[in-house]
Amino acid sequence: MRKTRVLIVDDHTIVRDGISSLLALAGDIEVVGEAANGREGLEKVSKLLPDVVLMDISMPIMGGLEAIPRIRKEFPETKILVLTQYDDKEHVFPAIQAGANGFISKMAASSELTSGVRAVAAGESYLSPAIAKMFVDDYQRVAPIEAKGDPYKELTDREREMLKLVVEGYKSRQIADMLAITPKTVEAHKASLMKKLGIHSNLELVKYALRRGIISL
Repeated sequence: MRKTRVLIVDDHTIVRDGISSLLALAGDIEVVGEAANGREGLEKVSKLLPDVVLMDISMPIMGGLEAIPRIRKEFPETKILVLTQYDDKEHVFPAIQAGANGFISKMAASSELTSGVRAVAAGESYLSPAIAKMFVDDYQRVAPIEAKGDPYKELTDREREMLKLVVEGYKSRQIADMLAITPKTVEAHKASLMKKLGIHSNLELVKYALRRGIISL
């Protein structure tokens, strides 16, 4: 049976060693390389072509949030599982927006790590239970407010198209090129849809899109 090939990207040697030793106990997972930051991780991905990258967020030279979209763009077949000490929504949502396939806290049980690696390698998304609960709690907090009215119905077809492209991570220039319009027009549509939805940041926009099923994990 072919083993799942994993690259570990973390700036702490002792953490990399610990993760490597843990994954070595799983008969179907093989650690093929390690990197100390996002830039080194990119180089290792190009050489090793791992199935899964275990990616920390906060690292010197290049952090995970910068490295993740570059890996997804250049090596779309490689899956990314974020493994970090940060498990708050200020870090979880940006990581998912950047293109991560899953998110696990370093405080999670060791069994979650192997489960997460196997899940994303199989093309699934994975959130450790504590983080999944945070998504549910956040949804339940906001959903009753949104139930009073559906501002999404007020969006034009172009604004709905714009919303999907923005939350998928495309920049204004890229969207302008795809839709054959100017970046200024893109920004005008974006401002309009955010006003209609009562949203004031890209992070809130991503959360809204997740709740509505416009994008998925």
